[in-house]
Amino acid sequence: MVGSRDRSALRALLDTSVAPLSDLTHTMLSQAFERLGMPAIPQDAGSKRVRVEQSFQQVPDTELPRLAQRLLQQQEFPFPVRPPLRQQLEDLLWEEGAPLEIPKKARRDLARALNLPELTQHHDRFLQLLDRFWVTAGPSLSFEDLSTLLLNGTRPVTLKDLIEKHVFRNQEDWSTEQLFESLGAFEAGNARFARFLEGLVSADVLLDEQLQEKTASTINDHLRAHGLELRRTGSDGGYPLFALVSTRLHGSRRPKNIIFASMGKPDIRFRSSVDNDIEIVGGRPGATLIYDREIPTEGLRWRDLHSWWQDTHMCDGESDASEDLYQRLLRSLPGNSPGQRNLFTAYRTARPFCADDLALLPEVWLHWDPKTVKERGPEALLRSRMDFLLLLPHGQRVVLEVDGSQHYTRDDGRTPDTAKYADMVAADRDLKLRGYEVFRFGHDELKHPADARKLLLQFIPDMFRHFRVSL
Repeated sequence: MVGSRDRSALRALLDTSVAPLSDLTHTMLSQAFERLGMPAIPQDAGSKRVRVEQSFQQVPDTELPRLAQRLLQQQEFPFPVRPPLRQQLEDLLWEEGAPLEIPKKARRDLARALNLPELTQHHDRFLQLLDRFWVTAGPSLSFEDLSTLLLNGTRPVTLKDLIEKHVFRNQEDWSTEQLFESLGAFEAGNARFARFLEGLVSADVLLDEQLQEKTASTINDHLRAHGLELRRTGSDGGYPLFALVSTRLHGSRRPKNIIFASMGKPDIRFRSSVDNDIEIVGGRPGATLIYDREIPTEGLRWRDLHSWWQDTHMCDGESDASEDLYQRLLRSLPGNSPGQRNLFTAYRTARPFCADDLALLPEVWLHWDPKTVKERGPEALLRSRMDFLLLLPHGQRVVLEVDGSQHYTRDDGRTPDTAKYADMVAADRDLKLRGYEVFRFGHDELKHPADARKLLLQFIPDMFRHFRVSL
């Protein structure tokens, strides 16, 4: 898990970042601890510097990313982090999410292909983007000559001064490649460069939908060979919204039918094979659920599931539909796996169980075969069902599995079964090749509800950060 990482570099940066808190009064310092989620240290514990040191020392490594995020969100003294330190903190946080790799040559090639006057049509908007991702207010590292060292003889020339001169006043001076070079974009971390590209094609910078599409297409011409693309994933006030995604991990396929919350193997038939319309026949009505609506680009949220449930089950109101659906999903969990039940209920409480949260689907059919494994023989598919499935933004699919002893033993857990284990890891490989990410939990981790909730409180934010899901 992400929480087991070496966070010594992040701790060192945060130590520097929280040091200015000692300039506050004792009362304001107590308020700052609460505001940043740092442990409270009483005023009689010592000087303000001692209180800051003691509080920060008590912040566990697993909480450092959240402390960094809260610190970066502050706008008022003494919280604002100076630009160079802010950039270092952001880089450490963003790199934890295993960002997509953007080769330096691809960066330079796409910079050469971009038309700088088109990108800079809106002066203030473009400078705000640069200020968001790069240090432009400090002294420039690329002076043209010594005569430019001082501007009007009063202060050092900044990178922003040079951008004003060579990008806006004298538009033929710099190419996009020269601008990127001056910003340090070619050497920047993958996550920062990816966010910068997303900003370049956003409606915050380009107020022309056709130009947004054209710029994204130009960038993609140099990214697709590396399995990347800026993909339209939604809208922002009527303008297209783009995100950098991998074209190798999940492709562009969208789910057509999600068969889930099953209380047994369903009897399925095609109503129309041409349209991929299926139905459940036989068995108890409602023993298996089929979600057959389009999955939004921002992922399947509870609001989507609630709306579908309310429409198909004639619930009186949204609150009734929510509780009715939750109880139905809970009933689908196997009675011999308390860990699965605890994980599902912990997910509901670890984050607010609200309409915008991603839906956690239990007992999802991955493969369906009318014949049994015994009947099918060596051609049988290795895994029929997934314990839980999350459909994340941009087509990302995450599987959560709870492993009890039955996954790797026989004779009621008395004898290790290496063949069972081999089948399980082979099925995991197959899932990953199909574009799913698999996370496994040991049943003992989830044996008690309190343990499950504590685990999910750490895992869910870390996982969402990894997949760049807004929290």
